[in-house]
Amino acid sequence: MDLRKLKTLIDLVSESNVSELEITEADGKVRIVKAGAAPVVMTMPVAQHAAAPVAAAPAPVAAAAPAAEAAPAAELAGHVVKSPMVGTFYRASSPGAKAFADVGDTVKAGQPVCIIEAMKIMNEIEADKDGTITKILVDNGQPVEYGQPLFIIE
Repeated sequence: MDLRKLKTLIDLVSESNVSELEITEADGKVRIVKAGAAPVVMTMPVAQHAAAPVAAAPAPVAAAAPAAEAAPAAELAGHVVKSPMVGTFYRASSPGAKAFADVGDTVKAGQPVCIIEAMKIMNEIEADKDGTITKILVDNGQPVEYGQPLFIIE
């Protein structure tokens, strides 16, 4: 199971009323159990092959992500536009196109400010408040998590 799919499943479990999720695929079995505020991931390979080291790696990543996101969010002043999904952040619709929004640009609520690619689908992310972009917190082409701050609008 690829890492993006696993992260998406962890996010879905942590934000829902589901306390446990188990999925079996050809290459292994994944069981996600919500324990308190953070889900616990337990993986058991079906076959005896190299899946065990790969499957064990996502658990520390998932545990470290909330701590890493909590510190920068406390320092941000102004209205924060957050990522509504896990994916790849793009400032423009194509590599040679003009960016949707730059620092200093005035935006209106509902105006596209970036694109997040998730599962080969390009999702336009809109400003949820009128104001001026004072800071862009993510680099173009960088992977983003659900709820990760993207822009500051004042």
